Amino acid sequence: MSRLGTLGARLYRGEVGYDFIRHRKIWYGVSILITITAIVGVVVRGLNMGIEFEGGAVFTTPKTTASVQQTTEAAEKVSGHTAIVQALGDGGKRIQIAQVDTKTSTKVKEELADELKVDAEKIDAQLVGPSWGEQIANKAWQGLGIFMILVVIYLAIAFEWRMALAALIALIHDLTITVGVYSLVGFEVTPGTVIGLLTILGYSLYDTVVVFDGLRESSKNVTKQTKFTYSEIANRSINGTLVRSINTTVVALLPVAGLLFIGGGMLGGGMLNDIALSLFVGLAAGAYSSIFIATPLVADFKERTPQMKALARRVHTKRLKAAQREAHEQDGEQDDEQGDEPDDGDDASAAGPGDGRPAAAVGGQRRQPSSRNRRGKPSGKRR
Repeated sequence: MSRLGTLGARLYRGEVGYDFIRHRKIWYGVSILITITAIVGVVVRGLNMGIEFEGGAVFTTPKTTASVQQTTEAAEKVSGHTAIVQALGDGGKRIQIAQVDTKTSTKVKEELADELKVDAEKIDAQLVGPSWGEQIANKAWQGLGIFMILVVIYLAIAFEWRMALAALIALIHDLTITVGVYSLVGFEVTPGTVIGLLTILGYSLYDTVVVFDGLRESSKNVTKQTKFTYSEIANRSINGTLVRSINTTVVALLPVAGLLFIGGGMLGGGMLNDIALSLFVGLAAGAYSSIFIATPLVADFKERTPQMKALARRVHTKRLKAAQREAHEQDGEQDDEQGDEPDDGDDASAAGPGDGRPAAAVGGQRRQPSSRNRRGKPSGKRR
């Protein structure tokens, strides 16, 4: 068995592990800090919405010697609006210009061809109206809301409402972090981004359900025992599924990382970045929230119930009695060890002529054993 497999088996048996529940306030603080940073980024910088949401035109040019900076300046010069330019793998450019309608698109296309020294017929132009983009945005929000409601209903039926609430908080946590990263990085928000967000929410939910299922199995008849509290059982459950969660996350992140850093970054994938970034950030945030947020929240909610409070008192009382009994036994063993050691009187009585000192001078008159005294006296009437 590999080292990772051995570690997983030891984590499952509870031989080793990290106390996630005990240090949960640290991870709560980290999550709150990241979430606040993400919200501030969205408020201050906003989101770079694509033309699918705001309307405009996208021009795709053939191979050109102009740089991204030169292309951006040329596009803003001929259109009079802000332009976003991305380099494509074949040497062409993808130019996105907002607030360009059908009447001005042809003129912008021809002037752009003159500036970049390319054939105007080879420039592909796509126009998106603002009303269509608004419809897409509304449908995206509606889909997200319906998804959240169905998640809560399913978890409340399959598990319990406390787990459903913890999963909902974890999903909002993942969504906020992903949107905040988009704002801070400045990547364009496209329909591919929305697809990526829904995908990572589904993955985060899957990972959370796996952990919750293990917790439900471990906490069956929890009030009928006095060995562990609910928080301790939850912590053992997290450690039992830790290796599985790590393996699943790493395997999912590897192809997404290749899509983001190689396909989108090195090869100039353009729109690949939109969906790859949401998948990469969302998968990592989902794995984090399932382990460090969702299950500790369930433990906090459950420990507030009267049944779990009573269980915790019984467990602590039993451990206190066991500790007192062990301490008492240790004190008794120490007393026995001290009683077995010879005292000064025994050493003195053992001194004899061989020591060169009279016995009386060392320890006083030497006493004879009581059995010897009885043998020296008549035992009674002789027969």
